[in-house]
Amino acid sequence: MTTRAIAVPLRRKFHNSSLAQVGLLFLVWLASDGFVRATHAPVPSGIVGLLIVFLLLSSGKISLRSLRRGSDWYLGEMLLFFIPAVPAVTAHPEFFGLLGLKLLAVIFLGTVAVMNVTALTVDLFFRMEARRDGRD
Repeated sequence: MTTRAIAVPLRRKFHNSSLAQVGLLFLVWLASDGFVRATHAPVPSGIVGLLIVFLLLSSGKISLRSLRRGSDWYLGEMLLFFIPAVPAVTAHPEFFGLLGLKLLAVIFLGTVAVMNVTALTVDLFFRMEARRDGRD
């Protein structure tokens, strides 16, 4: 049996498996976290992981199809990752006064800032990609 005869069915199973894709994203996160801890880089491991995924996708080492199902699952179930924070907030009544409003404002402004920077970054990379495709 040739390598291609083995690789093609495995690739198809990987493209159809959300669990395998989530596992790949988890491995990228582990690698980026290990890198940040080992080098004491002043950058969050999530940013390093995002850079790793971007480099893998842009170099063609992995395809977008290899991450689509896993990332869609993560985004769809993201609320589950924040449920434990709700009981912690309700245990502190001081959050329901002026302090809570201040925290809410900081969270809101932080979220808006992150969304804007993300949108600008995505736009920048789309423009770079379009410029690169225009040259080919």
